[in-house]
Amino acid sequence: MSHTSASEKDKGAVITDWRPEDPAFWQTRGHRVASRNLWISVPCLLLAFCVWMLFSAVAVNLNKVGFNFSTDQLFMLTALPGLSGALLRVPYAFMVPIFGGRRWTAFSTGIMIVPCVWLGFAVQDPTTPFSVFMIISLLCGFAGANFASSMANISFFFPKEKQGGALGVNGGLGNMGVSVMQLVAPLVVGMSIFAIFGGNGVAQPNGSTLFLENAAWIWVPFLIVFTLAAWFGMNDLSASKASLSEQLPVLKRGHLWIMAVLYLATFGSFIGFSAGFAMLSKTQFPNVNILHFAFFGPFVGALARSLGGGISDRLGGTRVTLINFIAMAIFTALLFLTLPTNGQGGNFVAFFTVFMGLFVTAGLGSASTFQMISVIFRKLTMDRVKAQGGSEEHALREAATDTAAALGFISAIGAVGGFFIPKSFGISLDMTGSPAGAMKIFLVFYIACVVITWAVYGRKTKK
Repeated sequence: MSHTSASEKDKGAVITDWRPEDPAFWQTRGHRVASRNLWISVPCLLLAFCVWMLFSAVAVNLNKVGFNFSTDQLFMLTALPGLSGALLRVPYAFMVPIFGGRRWTAFSTGIMIVPCVWLGFAVQDPTTPFSVFMIISLLCGFAGANFASSMANISFFFPKEKQGGALGVNGGLGNMGVSVMQLVAPLVVGMSIFAIFGGNGVAQPNGSTLFLENAAWIWVPFLIVFTLAAWFGMNDLSASKASLSEQLPVLKRGHLWIMAVLYLATFGSFIGFSAGFAMLSKTQFPNVNILHFAFFGPFVGALARSLGGGISDRLGGTRVTLINFIAMAIFTALLFLTLPTNGQGGNFVAFFTVFMGLFVTAGLGSASTFQMISVIFRKLTMDRVKAQGGSEEHALREAATDTAAALGFISAIGAVGGFFIPKSFGISLDMTGSPAGAMKIFLVFYIACVVITWAVYGRKTKK
C-alpha cells in the first residue's frame, strides 16, 4: 500500500481498511485515527450528559420563577429523562453498525438542540402546563441514549487490550457532563446572557434576578460546534457495518442479562443519584443551598469512571467490581445514620461525605463492569466462531459486533436507574416523609450484586 493511499484512507469519511488488532497497523495508522475519533466523541458525549440531566438543575428552580408544582411532580421531571433515555438506548445501541459512527454522532448531537431551545422558552411562561415540561424532559432523554451509540462506536476503534481504557475515558469524561451542567447552570442563571433572544429574568425576594432559560440555552452554541466537528472530523468504519439481524442474537446470551443487572447497580446508581441528589438534599436539608455543591458528586463519580477502565485492565474487572459492590453496600448502610428524623437532627456534612463515597464507587463500578462486558463477550464469540470452523479474521469481526451490541443494550438497562432512583426517592418521601424506604431497597440490591458477581464470575477468577 502506498503512502498516498494510506493517507487518503486516513482522511476519508469512510475507512475501509481497519485492523486494530494488527500491531504494525495500530502503530502506523490505527492509533492516530482512533484517538481523533475518541477526542471528538468525548465532548459530544459530555454535552449529551449535560442535556440529559438538565432537569436536575432546572426542576429545583421552577417554583422560583412562577410555577407551582408539587415535590412529587418535580421529582417526576428529574426522573423522566432517565426513562426515555433508557428506552431509547436500545435502538441507539444498534445504530452505529447500520448508519456509521460519524453520521450517527453528528445527527444525535444535533437533535439535542431541540429540547434546549424549547425549554428556554417554556420556563419564561408561568402558564406553561406540566404536561409540556413532561414532553421536554422526555426529549432530554434522547441525549441520554447517545451513550449507547457512542460507547459502541468507540469499541470498534480500539484493540481489545486498550478497550477498557478507551471506554473508560469516553464514558468517564462523557459522564463529566452531569457535573459540568450542575456547575455551569447555577452560575449562568444569575446573568443576562441571552437578553437579545427575549430572556428577561424573574426578580427574586433577595433582590437578585433568575434567568432560568440560560440553563438550557447555554448549551446550544456548543452543540452546533460539535455537531459540525463530528460530521467533518470523525470516521465511519466499513468494518463496523452490520445489519440488525446480525446484532440481535446477542440478546440470547445469559451473560448479557447478568451483566445488565450489575451495570444497573453501578451506572444506574451514578445517573440516578446525579438526577435526584439536589432534590433529595433540598427536602432533607432545606437550609443548605445545595446547588453550590451538587456538581461535586457527579464530578468525582465521572473521574472514578475515567480511571476505573485502566485499573480494571490491570487488576481484572471482576476483582474491582466485587470489592466495589461491597463498598457500595457499606456506604448505603452508613447513609441512614446521616438523615434527619421527622425533620430533626441529621448531619449534612456526613450526608454529603457518604454520598460522595457512593458517587465514587458507582463511577468506578461503571467502568469495571463495562470492562468485564468487553472481555466476556469477546471471548464467548471468538470461542463460538472458532468452534464452528471460522477464520481468525471472521471471529474478530463478529466479536467486535457482538461486544458493541452487548455494550449498547446493557447500557440501556443500566440507564433505567436514572428513572428508578429519583422516582423511588419521590415515592418514599411522599409516603413516609423520609427517603429511608428507598435506601433500604438499594442496600438489598447492592448486597445481591456482591453475591451474583462472586458466584458467576469471582469463583472462576475471570479477568
